[in-house]
Amino acid sequence: IPIALDMAAQFKSRDSDLWKRICADEYMRCAVIECYESFKHVLSALVVGENEKRIISIIVKEVESNISKNTLLANFRMGPLPTLCKKFVELVGILKDADPAKKDTVVLLLQDMLEVVTRDMMVNETRELVEVGHSSKDSGRQLFAGTDSRPSITFPPLVTAQWEEQIRRLYLLMTVTESAIDVPTNLEARRRISFFTNSLFMDMPRAPRVRKMLSFSVMTPYYSEETVYSKTDLEIENEDGVSILYYLQKIFPDEWNNFMERLNCTHESELWATEENILQLRHWVSLRGQTLCRTVRGIMYYRRALKLQAFLDMAHENEILDGYKALTVPSEEDKKSIRSLNYAQLEAVADLKFTYIATCQNYGNQKRSGDRRATDILNLMVNNPSLRVAYIDEVEEREGNGKAQKVYYSVLVKAVDNLDQEIYRIKLPGSAKIGEGKPENQNHAIIFTRGEALQAIDMNQDNYLEEAFKMRNLLEEFNEDHGVRPPTILGVREHIFTGSVSSLAWFMSNQETSFVTIGQRVLARPLKIRFHYGHPDVFDRIFHITRGGISKASRGINLSEDIFAGFNSTLRRGNITHHEYIQVGKGRDVGLNQISLFEAKVACGNGEQTLSRDIYRLGHRFDFFRMLSCYFTTVGFYVSSMLVVITVYVYLYGKLYLSLSGLEKAIVKFARAKGDNVLKAAMASQSVVQLGLLMALPMVMEIGLERGFRTALSDMITMQLQLAAVFFTFSLGTKVHYYGRTILHGGAKYRATGRGFVVKHEKFAENYRMYSRSHFVKGLELMILLIVYQIYGSAVPDSASYIFLTFSMWFLVTSWLFGPFLFNPMGFEWQKIVEDWDDWAKWINSRGGIGVPANKSWESWWDEEQEHLQYTGALGRFWEIFLSMRFFIYQYGIVYHLNVARNEKSIMVYGLSWLVIVAVMVILKIVSMGRKKFSADFQLMFRLLKLFLFIGSIVTLGILFTVLSLTVGDIFASLLAFMPTGWAILQISQSLRPLVKALGFWGSVKALARGYEYMMGLVLFGPISILAWFPFVSEFQTRLLFNQAFSRGLQIQRILAGGKKNT
Repeated sequence: IPIALDMAAQFKSRDSDLWKRICADEYMRCAVIECYESFKHVLSALVVGENEKRIISIIVKEVESNISKNTLLANFRMGPLPTLCKKFVELVGILKDADPAKKDTVVLLLQDMLEVVTRDMMVNETRELVEVGHSSKDSGRQLFAGTDSRPSITFPPLVTAQWEEQIRRLYLLMTVTESAIDVPTNLEARRRISFFTNSLFMDMPRAPRVRKMLSFSVMTPYYSEETVYSKTDLEIENEDGVSILYYLQKIFPDEWNNFMERLNCTHESELWATEENILQLRHWVSLRGQTLCRTVRGIMYYRRALKLQAFLDMAHENEILDGYKALTVPSEEDKKSIRSLNYAQLEAVADLKFTYIATCQNYGNQKRSGDRRATDILNLMVNNPSLRVAYIDEVEEREGNGKAQKVYYSVLVKAVDNLDQEIYRIKLPGSAKIGEGKPENQNHAIIFTRGEALQAIDMNQDNYLEEAFKMRNLLEEFNEDHGVRPPTILGVREHIFTGSVSSLAWFMSNQETSFVTIGQRVLARPLKIRFHYGHPDVFDRIFHITRGGISKASRGINLSEDIFAGFNSTLRRGNITHHEYIQVGKGRDVGLNQISLFEAKVACGNGEQTLSRDIYRLGHRFDFFRMLSCYFTTVGFYVSSMLVVITVYVYLYGKLYLSLSGLEKAIVKFARAKGDNVLKAAMASQSVVQLGLLMALPMVMEIGLERGFRTALSDMITMQLQLAAVFFTFSLGTKVHYYGRTILHGGAKYRATGRGFVVKHEKFAENYRMYSRSHFVKGLELMILLIVYQIYGSAVPDSASYIFLTFSMWFLVTSWLFGPFLFNPMGFEWQKIVEDWDDWAKWINSRGGIGVPANKSWESWWDEEQEHLQYTGALGRFWEIFLSMRFFIYQYGIVYHLNVARNEKSIMVYGLSWLVIVAVMVILKIVSMGRKKFSADFQLMFRLLKLFLFIGSIVTLGILFTVLSLTVGDIFASLLAFMPTGWAILQISQSLRPLVKALGFWGSVKALARGYEYMMGLVLFGPISILAWFPFVSEFQTRLLFNQAFSRGLQIQRILAGGKKNT
């Protein structure tokens, strides 16, 4: 409105042109019309004097007459219009407060408004208006003043809920200066409103009356995650001095201000003054995390929506006019009167149609041990009387012979009088925890669900009230025609609500959004191979509980239990559809380590699926096209990813063989002699490697469809500038490593990712433990391959050609080696680098032992990393040894290129190189044994031993330099040759651990491994520490990681620097 007023005040052309400019913005046009009509309504409700009403009627008639004739600008001056508006806004503000003491101010404002219109705005004063003005002067009283017996205005006016709402809305319309496209200012509120309004135009079945709709249950598996954050959780600071509360205040500043306003608090200290405020604060924080409290609040919206919809179905016209609130908060008169509809009826209808069960399998143990979580779960039941909790109770009972035996029960409880009351207790044949945790948790509680449909909701999900209104429509899909067979699983889209702060969270959010929208849409139709990928999906409950349930729970093989429900449904002649007019919130991991753990879990799950009979049966029974579609959208994606990386390995090892054997040189020489440029070009061809850019294509399409292709292009460019290609290439390494390991050795296990707030610095040692085997070892291997090819290759005559040929592979190497540090907050802060080095040195030198965790000792971690080899079969060991043999190629090729070899091609050269390795091993063993035997009691002997070995080594090198023409280049080349050989010996020793231990060499293997870990750590730490010398690198990294936060004006720097230090 203020924009429209400025436009009108400065406009000098025709009426039609002004109206056209206003109509260019649909929001502005509607606001102008609504404010004008509300202006008339307020004056008609406020003014009751005959003369005053007549004057207002004359002015309104004059204005509308000029509007219809397109002469408003000719007969009214628009300059004073902002002044009139200012007076009216002041009047509406007084009406909003309804303070009787301000009646005189209202009279003055009305007089001023009349003065502005008649004296300043109207060009020609009408005769009728002059006559009325004269008559009021003759009577000797002022307009709008009135007398006690004959008042001219009604103030305060009769206040009703409708009047209050109209006045508040009018005041908002008159005072809001932002564009309508930025209202509401909260981004999440804007997104929800936008999706809801768009979804109303989508194809969805007609909703039946609540009494006739399908009944449904919702089930949420819970183990021991956070329910409601405690007071201590809010205050406790991480190592950077940032508490959860401080973090949320800076990430959600507008919501924090609204919360403070609701509690009538001006300072944070006031929040801690009362227990009630502290409880409200705990809930405010919990509803912004991935907690059970948030999930329960969201799912209970179903019940609220059903009660409101039942009211609209069952209420008479007068009850609808009274409003829903009259039922929910009845007055004393309503309580006494006999109504055709009461609140208890609505609750009964809602309870008939909706059941919610939280399957907290550990609740019994938590209750017995006095765990805070048990109290929080009980409080959730008290606050939500229709919430039911199912848990497994372990009881010791005595048999007839007096022997105690542990008996297991599946128990359902509800809250009564602030205590939990048992509803059902079902004896189980044994422990329910024999398979994977979550599916077993669902299986024991599914018997307590009711109705025709069942929705499984995960613990890190949320729901929205406006989406709950559409549940009736969604359930009607079971009765719609979806092809040959009726649907058995209704797929639902998810919204990722954790993509708001870091670039990593944004990448994951976009990737996940593209999968749950355009991805699943295509899978469901036309491919008809959509399965069950996440928990928002709604199951045909009767179909599934009579065909094996919704959760397969065999340990290991059913790690990704969700998708097996889809396999099971499809194999049993089910039909799975996908619907996008309703959405459920979903939390995703927001730190690189969390994301990697999640991707490792999914990759391991896909490895187990590859080995499962379910995929085998689907492959056999699908037609050719569905079989291919199924392959490429399940395990085929991981097979393809693995083939991409294997292609890089094959390409580089092929190049290594060609260059070291001299074959490449001979081919290039032959091609040059013959003038065969095609053959020469083929030798220098570049391997095309998928760098993760293709992963972004579905993202771009989905953003383009939903928000426009200009936005999609902008987001795509922004993502590339924020190094999305590095992130997706790094993720490729995670997927390939864990998928390959599961295929070779099995042993897939659930990996807890954590559901906290992650904007913190991860230590170097933590990153090293996490990515050493999956990325760093492979990255260093590829780097050595590229260096060797640069030294000995013949197909690339200059550096420019080499860079062009190997750019994509160097990009892969850089992403795998430095990705974790690039995406680690404050990864290039010098102080953090120093602390990380001390921590890593302490960790790698610590001895292991029974009970020492992997994060405290290198030895414990090293043993843990080989765990998969302890349980693998003979075939797994064979392939591990066979793949390790590739490292011997370096030594075999490079030793013949040394100056000391003098172009000899005899096998003796290779044999002598092994003699060197044995000599080095013997020297290291002597030093190790000497340290054990002499270092404590015979220090002089030990020092003399080291001196003799040092002098012997120097003399040997001197002889080699003088007699055999050894060069410095030969020494570096020997390192390139012998380092991979040592690693191969190490890998083979680990595969044959029982044999190596029996021979007594395990201590030497461990010492060799520690030496390699030291060297890898130094190679990684060097470039990071050098970059940390330059302050701008850290600034650049922070901007790169938190661009979204900067663009929203959030104080991310203060969070990173440590909250309390800057407050």
